[in-house]
Amino acid sequence: MDNLIKQVSKEILRANKIVAMTGAGISVESGIPPFRGKGGLWEKFDPMEYAHIQAFISNPEKVWHVLLREMKAIIESSYPNAAHDGLARLEKLGKFITVITQNVDGLHQQAGNTDVVEFHGNFATYSCMDCHSERASNEIDLKEIPPRCPCGGIYRPDCVFFGETIPEDAMWRSQKAASECDLMLVIGTSALVQPASHIPLIAKRAGAIIIEINPEPTPLTETITDYSLMGKAAPTVKNLINVIEDALK
Repeated sequence: MDNLIKQVSKEILRANKIVAMTGAGISVESGIPPFRGKGGLWEKFDPMEYAHIQAFISNPEKVWHVLLREMKAIIESSYPNAAHDGLARLEKLGKFITVITQNVDGLHQQAGNTDVVEFHGNFATYSCMDCHSERASNEIDLKEIPPRCPCGGIYRPDCVFFGETIPEDAMWRSQKAASECDLMLVIGTSALVQPASHIPLIAKRAGAIIIEINPEPTPLTETITDYSLMGKAAPTVKNLINVIEDALK
């Protein structure tokens, strides 16, 4: 693994434009459960009953009580881990890095990355469904559920519900960044959920080197991945960035 880390660090040092594509696996170590898979939220809640936009519109009180209140509490109590910090450190080293994330926790921005594309929106901010005014999560008072804007409208998280489309701006920025990068880090994503799973393919077709950091193989591993670092995101990214920083001393 040490030799592989050194090889990967050399590729990163040579790269000019880097994209990091991140999924739930990078935030699990911050205490945020994944939506899918073992231990995921969809084992606990039926997504069609609690996470579909029509379910929210039909009964916002129910969705807020069962799902959104819990999500808000989890995300407000979480902090970036060594993987988030490592990507922010990479940016501070002068590497042009865009983070495309499937996560809704805002932890990349908290860690310090400045160019973050939130593919599925976020739970860091909420918008009124009537007047569209925006509030930070910690400004949303849950004494009344569903929480309401001063105008009387109901607040919703600025995430993408089932039944809603990926924001056009996020799709465009993701595809553009992938087509222009010369190296892509794929971290903590199963690469199963469309259309996000298509982003690494765009990068590969444009000639980018694909480096995958995951605890187990994904559909990308044997098809387009150039370097596969098997392991949890936080210690693996921390180790990798330490090697890169040592090489620059």
